Order: sequence, then structure tokens, then C-alpha cells
Amino acid sequence: GTSWGVGGTCVNVGCIPKKLMHQAALLGTALKDAQHYGWNITQPIHHTWSVMAQGVQNYVKSLNWGHRVQLQDKKVKYFNVKGSFSDPHTVRGLTKAGKETIVTADSIVIATGGRPKYPTHIAGALEHGITSDDLFWLKESPGKTLLYCVYMELFFSISLTGASPDVSLECAGFLTGIGLDTTVMMRSTPLRGFDQAQMASLVTEHMESYGTKFLKRCFPTKVEKLESNRLEVTWKNTDLGTEETDSFDTVMWAVGRAPDTKTLNLETVGVKTNSETGKIIVDASEATSVPHIYAIGDITEGRPELTPTAIAAGKLLAHRLFGQSSELMDYDNVPTTVFTPLEYGCVGLSEEAAVQCHGSDNIEVFHAYYKPLEFTVAERDATQCYMKMVCLRERGQRILGLHFIGPNAGEVIQGFALGIKCGATYPQLMKTVGIHPTCAEEVTKLHITKRSGLDATVTGC
Repeated sequence: GTSWGVGGTCVNVGCIPKKLMHQAALLGTALKDAQHYGWNITQPIHHTWSVMAQGVQNYVKSLNWGHRVQLQDKKVKYFNVKGSFSDPHTVRGLTKAGKETIVTADSIVIATGGRPKYPTHIAGALEHGITSDDLFWLKESPGKTLLYCVYMELFFSISLTGASPDVSLECAGFLTGIGLDTTVMMRSTPLRGFDQAQMASLVTEHMESYGTKFLKRCFPTKVEKLESNRLEVTWKNTDLGTEETDSFDTVMWAVGRAPDTKTLNLETVGVKTNSETGKIIVDASEATSVPHIYAIGDITEGRPELTPTAIAAGKLLAHRLFGQSSELMDYDNVPTTVFTPLEYGCVGLSEEAAVQCHGSDNIEVFHAYYKPLEFTVAERDATQCYMKMVCLRERGQRILGLHFIGPNAGEVIQGFALGIKCGATYPQLMKTVGIHPTCAEEVTKLHITKRSGLDATVTGC
């Protein structure tokens, strides 16, 4: 039930608070590393949730204000009302007090985003659990936390367009990083839609070594509040066929987000949705089944749930409507990053998607296990620092996908994303001089293929 300011999911309950809390956890790790580099750190190190939360929440509120100011500067009329369609050209808005506003327009764009779902079939889930939306706005520490995540079967097209970051693993990562007892319960394979051959398992392996507990192939059956105000969770272990219990301070549900479209009256005006997902069906121009009604962002079917793609699609739509443009949004090779303790960034096809599209005999996978220089003096384990590049085997060896697990993965992938978008090839990359000594440099030195079976561990500087 968290209420938002202007700015949508990203600003209020997504990318911004998530990345800032991830940074808080990284600083905790840096404090531990600092002692190996000669810094005298007073022990014990302690994290205060309320200080972090206040800083993050104040920054989000400043962004809300900034968006309001920009709308005013651009002379955009903003109505803080809940809208629904009266007819194909009319939107009826109601304030909390019941005051009505009617707006008519030639063209209408729907961009209502999504809201987290609750597993209502689990007894006590709604009464006692929270979602990531709420976690980012807690005033006090969540304490010992259980995160339950369900990974839905995703179509392979998501691997072509960019999968959505896994908020459950990201939250579990920063909660562990700031010193909280954190457990992730999951029924199936994590990071669906991302590369499953190495990448997903390496991310979770690192999280386990980092201190996050995992209950795999388990699902909760009920949540009960104890007299101590703690939450007792009962779950079933499908591998052992047993029923188990434990108590937590906070239970967070991460079972997906649903498009916020139920109250829009879409059926009345003929806007078609996917009956299973509730998402709005759009064409390449973002138009719905009603030609002058458009939809962008997380509420659209078959689009990556990523803020930058929604922004880009919205800009291009505006140019087509009012700027004599015909350019469509290109959803291929969209880069993204999962901000887990060891970050995972990628662009282009997963290895599985490349095999499906081109056949295993027609792709070449170059890979390497490497050790970031900053890990050496601090004696940090780099077992899961890994990268791979998926290429076509034909003469040109065009790069189909790049996957990177390591520090600053988003910064690394953003740069390479341009080259891959422009059709970069493996030989071109090999002619690119690396910046020494960086993790990104290792991409320019990839030469061991999976097919060869040779050891892919990088040695030397």
C-alpha cells in the first residue's frame, strides 16, 4: 500500500532506492577491505538502517519535486487524480475526496506501470507480508528477513529484448550486505530470462558465500504472527517432502508485478489485454487495439520492464505524433544489470537463446574467469567473477551477446552495448586496446572458447 510521488516505479520503489541501498552494502564491504589496505577501522562496524533510509527517502522526495517543477516549466497540466476511460477520447479522474475532472484528447497514452502481487493463496500473506515497494520506505530495520520469490516461465523473446532485474535477489543482497540475517526461499530456477548456463548460478553461489541463505525448491503455506510480534512461517520442502518452520521479523513477497490497469475501464473502450497477464497488447508503434490510444512501459505485453526502454519508447512516440518522425523503438540488444552483491550485466542474447536462434554448431562462446585487481590485497574470493561473449561462428563472427559478472557490471556493459548495437564483431573487439588495469579490459582479451575445453582462468596481469 505504499503511496508514490511523481516519477513512477523507478524513482519511488525501483532503480533509485535499490541502487542507493546496494551502494550502502558495497560500502560495508569496502570498510572490511580497507583494513587490508592500511586503514584503521574502529571495530565493531555497525549499520544504522534509519540513517540510510532517511537519506534515500529524502533523495527520492527531491526527485518527486523535481519532476513536478519540470512539468510546470514545460506547461504540462498535471492532475493528481485516479483516471479511467469514459469513452475512447475521454478520461474521467477522481480525487481522493471524490471531486471529478474530465479530460478529452485526440491521442491518449497509458503509462500506469505495475504494482507488486501478493500470494493471496498463502494464509496470512496479505496481513503479515510486505513487498519491495514497502521495504524501500521502512523507517526502521526489517531485521531477520525472509524473501519469497516465484520465477514464472518466461518466453525466450525476453532473452532477445532484455530481461527485468531480479528485485528479490537485489534486496536480499543489500540486506545481507548491511548485516541482516537474510533468507531467500524459491520454488524454481532464479534469474529466469537471463543466461542460465553459468551466469544465474554464479550470482546465487556468490550470494551464498556472501552470507545470504537459500531455501531452494521450497514454498510457504502460511504466515502467523506470534505474541512476540515475530512472524512464524511454515513451508514445504519439495525435495525432502517435509514441512518446516522458522520465525522472522519481516517477510517480503517477490512474486512478480501486475499491470495497474484493472480500474482503467479498458474493456469499455475496446483496448485489448492479455487475459493471463493483464498487460496491454501493442504493436510496433506502441498503439493498442484502439489506434489513437497508446501504451508504454511495464504495462505492455512483450516489452522488457526497464525504465530506459519506457523513456525511449515514450520519446519516440511523441516524435511520431507531433514531430513528423516515423522512427520506431528498437527493443533488440537492450542492456541491463542485476545489482546483486557481485553485479551481473548483460546485453544481447543469452547462450540458450543464441543456440535456439542459430543452432549450437553455429555459435562460438568465448569465456574467462578473472580476478579484479582490487580483490587481490583484500584477499577477496573471485571464484564467481566471470564473463562470456556469444558470437556467430561464421567468418565475420558478429557478437550476439555479452555477459559479465563482477564489480561495476552496469558501467562495463553500457560501453560495450554501443558496439554490439552497431554490429561489432569478435575480430573488431580483439583490435580494441583495453584500459589497464580494469575488469572491462578482460573483455578485450577473451580468447578461450567453451568448445575447446581449455581452462578459462586468467593468469598474470
